[in-house]
Amino acid sequence: MIMPSRSTRNRAFLLSAALASASFSANTLAEELRLITWGGYAPDDVVAQFEEETGIDVKVTLSNNEDMISKLRATGGAGFDLAQPSQDRIVGVQRQFNIYKPIDFSRVNTDQLQPSMVKATQDSTELDGKFYGVPSVWGTSGLIVHSSVADTVTDYIDLCDTAVEGQVSYRLKRPTLIGFAFAMGMDPFAAYDNRDEYETIMTKVEDKLIDCKSNVKTYWTGGDQLLALLRTGEVKAAMAWDAGGWKLNAENPDIRFVAPESGALGWIDTFAIPRRSENEEAAYKWINFVMQPEIAARITNASGNFTASKGADEFVKADLRDAYRESFDDAAINNIKWYPPVPPGLETMEGQVLDRVQAAN
Repeated sequence: MIMPSRSTRNRAFLLSAALASASFSANTLAEELRLITWGGYAPDDVVAQFEEETGIDVKVTLSNNEDMISKLRATGGAGFDLAQPSQDRIVGVQRQFNIYKPIDFSRVNTDQLQPSMVKATQDSTELDGKFYGVPSVWGTSGLIVHSSVADTVTDYIDLCDTAVEGQVSYRLKRPTLIGFAFAMGMDPFAAYDNRDEYETIMTKVEDKLIDCKSNVKTYWTGGDQLLALLRTGEVKAAMAWDAGGWKLNAENPDIRFVAPESGALGWIDTFAIPRRSENEEAAYKWINFVMQPEIAARITNASGNFTASKGADEFVKADLRDAYRESFDDAAINNIKWYPPVPPGLETMEGQVLDRVQAAN
């Protein structure tokens, strides 16, 4: 029998070692979840528990809608295994750049999600019969009011009531246009596909906001600025986010967030799978893990925003839970106006309206 030479045996050993190393590296890479998300959505303690239970390392990149789109667009949907864009920032981007893959809802534990939010997310992320988002964290714009004016200000247009002249603040941004339109009895979302009708609605809102200018103490531009105005009492009523209202309520029970009679304006940050995700299995494991009520409550405690997890409010810290329940009963939840995807061109029109409001005397 001819024995292999030492050099042949060495080459075989080295080849075997290289293959084993490559296999080990592949398995190691496969056990990493690359998550691009918002601040507060992946708290350190939640990440640590997921890693311990699954053996999957989580690499978190903090971001926002514009940055997520930019990064995924530049790579054709590569570089991350799971992203968390807002529900109205998916369809247009997907149609243009093809950076996501459809959600396989058979791999999502929808029993632990609020059905109305699953439907709202599917409605706003549907493209060619496929859905591209799972609801994760949600929030609203509505009213933050002091108890002294709570009976007066129950909807957006009440910010124009003479009883609160000089004590009002809101942003000159598109949520203000949308909120005022609903409060004036119009449905701007239903007019998204009819540019002429939408322009008519915006003209009426523009006139209202110009008439309302004498009521405005200042147009707030940053959250800290607004909270300071409300803390000092310079502003008694404002259009703002729910989380800011709940934060103030914890400091001063006389200040609270109110869902307007015409409906709070709702956004949902989703889970979306990038088209070139390298660990889809880990992505679905993360989705199902963090949407467990006890885990989701920890995300709420960290971010100040509630999640689509059914029953999670039971586990949220008491002051935040109680403020939430005071703001939203079932009727108020069902009355939320969820933002649909914005058709091209509307934001330009809205920007021109806002510029004219700003410039008006």
